[in-house]
Amino acid sequence: MDGTNGEARFPNCKKCGAGVLVPLSDYGQEGASVPYKAWACTNPDCGFSLRIDKGDVTYGRKIQQKQ
Repeated sequence: MDGTNGEARFPNCKKCGAGVLVPLSDYGQEGASVPYKAWACTNPDCGFSLRIDKGDVTYGRKIQQKQ
């Protein structure tokens, strides 16, 4: 994931081909940091995501803000 200039490089989205998958972090139930809990496409028209919840991997759902 590291570029040649020390910059982070992220994978292209395989669903739309236009966006890039970027990592998202969260906090667990005990308050511990959970880095790379989800990956989301930067293309808002695509909305592809990949998540890890309690060991289960889910993908394809659009990530939305909590209401």
